Amino acid sequence: MAALGGDGLRLLSVSRPERQPESAALGGPGPGLCCWVSVFSCLSLACSYVGSLYVWKSELPRDHPAVIKRRFTSVLVVSSLSPFCVLLWRELTGIQPGTSLLTLMGFRLEGIFPAALLPLLLTMILFLGPLMQLSMDCSCDLADGLKVVLAPRSWARCLTDMRWLRNQVIAPLTEELVFRACMLPMLAPCTGLGPAVFTCPLFFGVAHFHHIIEQLRFRQSSVGSIVLSAGHLIGPVLCHSFCNYMGFPAVCAALEHPQRRPLLAGYALGVGLFLLLLQPLTDPKLYGSLPLCVLLERAGGSEAPLCS
Repeated sequence: MAALGGDGLRLLSVSRPERQPESAALGGPGPGLCCWVSVFSCLSLACSYVGSLYVWKSELPRDHPAVIKRRFTSVLVVSSLSPFCVLLWRELTGIQPGTSLLTLMGFRLEGIFPAALLPLLLTMILFLGPLMQLSMDCSCDLADGLKVVLAPRSWARCLTDMRWLRNQVIAPLTEELVFRACMLPMLAPCTGLGPAVFTCPLFFGVAHFHHIIEQLRFRQSSVGSIVLSAGHLIGPVLCHSFCNYMGFPAVCAALEHPQRRPLLAGYALGVGLFLLLLQPLTDPKLYGSLPLCVLLERAGGSEAPLCS
């Protein structure tokens, strides 16, 4: 090596092959086509999920138990098939994630306890005002409330309530599986990890516009109230279930509440603490390694700040 001299070293450094994206090394499509495949795959999943709700023709409203049971069947079938869409995307793009499909989609034991507790805690802090409002308007005290919550009879009643099962169990599980676990791995190599996190909720939000049509059709609400109540926080299944339970904060009711001042202070405090704790409680180091970072590295993308 010394005999080659400086020119020889420069020649070796120039002739060394540069690292190529894995999709290119495998003879897969270019980055532009990969992005089109990713976006089309996500659109297909969103359309399939929403379309499955309407394969059963019925004049009954969406909250009717018969309608809910039929839609349970539809969304469970689509959700069970959604991982195959990720497999098809992998074959079409030539990107090899470097980890198992289930791990890539978030089914892993590493960091499961902080992943279950910290986001839920952060979401409850954001809903501090509505939680205060709920406790103020509740006629029972804390001890009686805990007895009701912990009573087996209460849980048995919930498990036989079709609306409760839809809002707290089936909808969070299936929607997070389709709109988060499946879409995020497909979008991340195309847009980067950060933009993908904010793009998935767009598919989720557009897919929920069918609720507006249904509520207007059965005259269950006005246009203004529907628009205000259409959005929820996107997060893990527990946060999703909690947000479904809480619904959109009743800000107008809080403004007219007899204890308006402490209640509005609770609203402001909750938002302030949420913004203050958002970054430390969502630090990826708390949740173990990120399989999506391995996917981005093997896809040839630049290292995301979350992965450094």
